[in-house]
Amino acid sequence: MDVATVLAQRGGSAKWSQLRPVVRRRQLRRAVADGSVVRLRRGRYGLSSLLASRATAESVSATASHLTAALHWGWAVKHEPDLVHVTLPRGRKLREPARTGVLRHWRDLTADEIVEGWVTSPARTVIDCCLDLPFDEALAVADSSWRDGLSPLVVRDLALRLPPRSRRKVGRVLQHLDRGAANPFESVLRALCLQVEGLGVVTQHVVKGHGFFAQVDLADKALRIVIEAEGFENHGTRPALKRDCRRYTGLGARGWVVLRFTWDEVMFEPEYVLAALREIVTVRRATATDLPTAS
Repeated sequence: MDVATVLAQRGGSAKWSQLRPVVRRRQLRRAVADGSVVRLRRGRYGLSSLLASRATAESVSATASHLTAALHWGWAVKHEPDLVHVTLPRGRKLREPARTGVLRHWRDLTADEIVEGWVTSPARTVIDCCLDLPFDEALAVADSSWRDGLSPLVVRDLALRLPPRSRRKVGRVLQHLDRGAANPFESVLRALCLQVEGLGVVTQHVVKGHGFFAQVDLADKALRIVIEAEGFENHGTRPALKRDCRRYTGLGARGWVVLRFTWDEVMFEPEYVLAALREIVTVRRATATDLPTAS
């Protein structure tokens, strides 16, 4: 698989350590050389569309924001936006030709919320995503920003400037923030789990004992349900198949039921994922008194 495709499935940007299992270094060098991939900063790479997004925002004298800004900061998103997100001062209009290729938002930004004269600050970017994007997309951005080092406290403090209703929208995302999510795939899957009554998951739960060790993506410890976001990179060899079989056999032997979802299912078939989650919760709750103690 080429580097640009891998980056697209990882939300538009990724560290070299995340790319290494699936692409060779010479592939990455070639992609950077031909312009399909850009080096955002040391050890982090993104799609070349980031450069075009900046040019578009600057051409209309607007501030790049939302998902466009998130990608600029090197954060992974649920999906690369088709349009460049820009924020304009309230009341400002763009003529028809300038609207092509942009998604307009109107907000009066303060000087400290604009960086380098063209893009929203990291904290402002998270807040804008919380205010204007679907919950799962906002959660993916917020998770990624925390993994990258942006403290949720900085976002919370900036959100205190907002009206009460807007503060509540930001607060809902921050309430469920978890930097244990490895990528947008896991963030979006966790957002689906939050829609299922009776399901309470934690990230990166460890199951171990008697020579067995498994760190799972999501787990409901009370119902002993493991939920895995299955990427393509770790399951294409015979050793990987053997490792997976032993992993899931070990979990089953210890009383855990395992649900495995692919990237396509989580991103494009959420109703299927929700139906499966709701069904397993119903089954496990019906037999909850027979479940062993969680490990």
